[in-house]
Parts: sequence; C-alpha cells; structure tokens
Amino acid sequence: METAAALGERGRGRTAPNPNVGCVIVRDGRVVGRGWTQPGGRPHAERMALDEAGEAARGAAAYVTLEPCCHRSPRGPACADLLARAGVSRVVAALGDPDPRVSGGGLARLRDAGVEVTVGPGAEAARRSIAGFLTRLALGRPWVTLKLAMSLDGKIALPSGESRWITGEDARAHVHLERARADMILVGRGTYDADRPRLDVRLPGLEERSPRRALLTRGEDVEGWTRLQRPEAIFDLGDVNDLLVEGGSATASAFLSADLVDRLLIYRAPILIGEGRSSIGYIGLTSLADAHRRWRMTDSRMLGIDRLEVYERDRE
Repeated sequence: METAAALGERGRGRTAPNPNVGCVIVRDGRVVGRGWTQPGGRPHAERMALDEAGEAARGAAAYVTLEPCCHRSPRGPACADLLARAGVSRVVAALGDPDPRVSGGGLARLRDAGVEVTVGPGAEAARRSIAGFLTRLALGRPWVTLKLAMSLDGKIALPSGESRWITGEDARAHVHLERARADMILVGRGTYDADRPRLDVRLPGLEERSPRRALLTRGEDVEGWTRLQRPEAIFDLGDVNDLLVEGGSATASAFLSADLVDRLLIYRAPILIGEGRSSIGYIGLTSLADAHRRWRMTDSRMLGIDRLEVYERDRE
C-alpha cells in the first residue's frame, strides 16, 4: 500500500477534481501491475494497473489507495467492474471514497462479484497522498499548504525588502517540486508588485507541471491569474484539490488568521537577520494557550545547508 500511495503522488496536482489514486496488483508475491491516475483524471489508476498486468491479474490481489469507483461516466467504465471482470480475487482499499456517487458502492459491487474486500491497511499514507481530494469533499475547499522561507530568527527579508536568496539551491529546488504537486499556487498583491514572480516549475523534466496562478487582492484582475479577494474565496475553487500559498507575510497571516492552512513548509536558513521583515504578522491569537496543540510535525530533514520542517494542522 505504501507503494500504491507513492504512485498516487505522481498524479498529485494533475488530476483535479478527480483524486490522485495509486494502484498495485500483486500475484504470487510479485508485482504485475502498477498504475496512478493520469492527467485530467483518466485513465484511473486501476485501469492503468490492469492494462499492465494483463492476464496476470486473474487471481491476483489489487492494492488501491481509494475505493474503486462504481458510478457511470462517459469517460470510461467503472473501476469496480473492471477489477471484477479481470478476475482479481482480492481488493485491498486503504480508504473508502467519500464521494456520494461511490461511498461504499464500489466495495459492495466487488463483494457481489465474489471478490474478497479489505478496507483500512495503509490508511494514513493514503490519506496524506489524497489529502487535497478528501479535504475538498469534506470541507468544500482545497488542501492548503503554506510555504515560508526564513532565517533562524523568523525573518523573510532585510528591512530594505531584500529577500533573494534566504535559502540555498537545494531548498529552492524542493519548493519547485512542491509546485509541481499543486493544482494552483497563490501569492499576495505585494509579492506580485515587488517581484512579478513566474511561479513556474523549473526542474528538468517537470516544466510542464507548472500550476495555475492565483493572486490575493482586492484590486483589479491580472491577465493569466485567478483573482481571489479574500482567503475564504478558496471555497469557490471547485476544480482545485491542492493549493500552495507562497507569500508574502500579509497573505500568510491572512490564511493563518482564517484558519485555512492545513500544512506548513518551513525552510530555515542558517542565518540571523535581526531587524527585518517578519515571516508572519498578527494571526488572531489572544493568549499563548491558544497557540499550543495546533500543529504537529510530520517531517524534518536537511536540504543542503537549510532545514525543512513540515507541520500539519491538528484539527481534532
């Protein structure tokens, strides 16, 4: 299932509004088929894996990160039907599909066809992999990642506004990888006016995965950008699963104040700036007690000379 979740990550940022699912088919202890949701949402992961497995799928076990679909679509047959028709003997799904068009129906159809069904193994890895789709179904908005690149003392720029480059090349390359996994990337008007950022992906082989661009502003439209007047406007982005917010300080503060950030990417450079521009401003806290138990670290690693810390919002 971990392999299936990793395969699903390949489609992240390219399948919305469909989920980015991963699938692995195993027969006699050997992987015979691999698949992940393709750009635009089709083919689905199961179809791709079954095509690779061919006749070897008969009697095999399929591991899939999300319940196979069962609803009719003009774009292709239901995956539950494809798996049953291929003769798989067992389907292991990490998660049930919250989409009301499926929601248990895919699993029921497989059981009716005599396929053994197991739900739950690898749920945490799958949930993280498909976080954008799950958040959009549950909350009506994208999964929001906020990226902050700062000094050890939490500054993002000198008093003059100079900010290039706080972090090194390895950290900046990782940011471009995160861009490649987002459907849309957002900055504030101040960042746009100061830097005219391209917000594209500049990693060899991934250039075509540059996300759509959004601008948080109450001002006029900018050609080629989606204008959002306030953070809550992300609830209107029906075709975005994963949103990456890159800055600046006012925009970061606005999203944090509205409690619309699900994941933090903090890139810490081994430098001290002292007086300078802070990474975030006021976010609505009135006591230190309110600041605790909001975030849990899920990853920490070195990227060259810089350290990446990843936190997720603990909403329980």
